[in-house]
Amino acid sequence: MLRRPRGLSAYDQFLALVFGQLTYRESLRDIVCCLRAKGSCIYHMGFRGRITRTNLAYANHHRPWQVFQAATQVLMRRAARLYQDDPLDPDLPKVAYALDSSIIALSLDLFPWGFYVRSGHAAMKLHLMLSLQGNLPAWAALTEAHFPDMKVLDEIPVLAGAYYVMDRGYVDLLRLFRLHRAGAFFVVRNRRDVKLSVVSSRPVDKSTGLRCDQTVCLTSNWSVRSYPEYLRRVVLYDAQNDLRLELLTNQFELPSLAIAQLYHHRWQIELFFKWIKQHLRLRAFYGRSQNAVRTQVWSAICAYLMVAIMKKRLKIRKTLNEMLQIVSVSIFEQLPLEQLLASPPDLLTLTNAQLSLQNLLPLNHQ
Repeated sequence: MLRRPRGLSAYDQFLALVFGQLTYRESLRDIVCCLRAKGSCIYHMGFRGRITRTNLAYANHHRPWQVFQAATQVLMRRAARLYQDDPLDPDLPKVAYALDSSIIALSLDLFPWGFYVRSGHAAMKLHLMLSLQGNLPAWAALTEAHFPDMKVLDEIPVLAGAYYVMDRGYVDLLRLFRLHRAGAFFVVRNRRDVKLSVVSSRPVDKSTGLRCDQTVCLTSNWSVRSYPEYLRRVVLYDAQNDLRLELLTNQFELPSLAIAQLYHHRWQIELFFKWIKQHLRLRAFYGRSQNAVRTQVWSAICAYLMVAIMKKRLKIRKTLNEMLQIVSVSIFEQLPLEQLLASPPDLLTLTNAQLSLQNLLPLNHQ
């Protein structure tokens, strides 16, 4: 039988770390100081235990980070259900994911366990699968910085009929063939060392940036054994960045322009990484242990998902950044969220209302 943990509960720890993410607290001391200053309000926020810097630091160091990973997975499923009916580009598939990774830089002096040979510094790597419907994380993992991207293909959930859009770091023919056999589709940017032979070609409209649409087969012995079937090669030219892109896919039914647009949507995951690093606490950490760092990264993703869920449930038109700014300065207000996040009336409406009121007032006679 599981016993309730002594001291700070896991739920109080979760609330404290998400509070730190939403209000831009820089340290555990800042979190505790702010919560104590509003001691009469924190009960209504869900806190039940006594929050101190010592017990919060102890929990971050000793309580398994997998607890926060499990909470993140629950929030991912809830967000996916809320955003599943969002309108998507009609020319693109409904179930599509972008897969990529991002380095989380650390200080080697403070985090020697995260030494990264390639850069000579400390770092961790965040792997993420972003749903292109709603731009929500659907799967995530934290690994050492030197962990190869292509090995993540062994861990991601594979859905038959879904599309997985990736950069060239994920070109592993054996793993891509596993996706193909599972009934999933992939669109991946090709590497130069992958040798191909053209089987047939289809006409393309070069005014759209497309250069060719071909059915190809692999030529080297190892690649043929790894992926024994035909592939589709779509080449496009990005005039804005002066870049030539060569895409490989196992989808032969979609128009070639749709394949190019699908890869273009992969940029959303780059914007996601940029957003969470700018607006959440992923540059300075509350603890030095690996467990504390992992816990804080998962709490940042939880904070993002909670704001996204709130936006959808309350049907708020503000951006996530605007919502985060409002929540950060009014988190102790005992008001419904829809009132806190409601758009204030614009100046013109207020002016018209004041003029109408003046017309109703009796005239002052001298």
